[in-house]
Amino acid sequence: MKEISKLLDNNKTWAQSIEKNIPGFFRKLENQHKPKFLWIGCSDSRVPADQLIGVMPGEVFVHRNISNQVINTDINLMCVLQYAIDVLKVKHIIVCGHYGCGGIEAVMKDQTPGLLAHWLENVHDLMERKGRPNLDDMCELNVKLQIRNLALNSIVRKAWQRGRNLYLHGWIYSISNGLIHDLCITRGPDKQEEEPLEAPLRPKH
Repeated sequence: MKEISKLLDNNKTWAQSIEKNIPGFFRKLENQHKPKFLWIGCSDSRVPADQLIGVMPGEVFVHRNISNQVINTDINLMCVLQYAIDVLKVKHIIVCGHYGCGGIEAVMKDQTPGLLAHWLENVHDLMERKGRPNLDDMCELNVKLQIRNLALNSIVRKAWQRGRNLYLHGWIYSISNGLIHDLCITRGPDKQEEEPLEAPLRPKH
């Protein structure tokens, strides 16, 4: 159980460090939860939302799943989405994938047993439609597909109809250098039309 004890010790050290640098931080945080961002990312342990974008606890509302999917029949995500939009009043929803995604790679190698195959069915269909592109292209295309799914979601569209300034952003992260690349597919109340599902030119990563 040493591994678990280490985690608890790390937590104490972290909390003490935060309180030392920002006195009263946790008391303030306890009474306020007004993030401007909803992050929909991959469950991969190498892609921690708050650390990647350099924010403190309380600044980003987070939902993570295998290969950052936006599936409109996923009750978990739909509850997160509705809470973020209707209760927290977030202004930005970020779908962030990452290069070398294990879930995407598993689809491409036909190694998705059981429930995983069902969960990633949209990715498989996308791969077949696009003629089996390479892994990095598929990771980008997957993010674009999820932004399209969000833009068609009834919760998002109702928010736009009410005049909400709500924006959807598609990003992808490179584990090899720690940098996030904006795929430039932002949607909002003034730009709701569908984007073509084609991979943009990538910077070297």
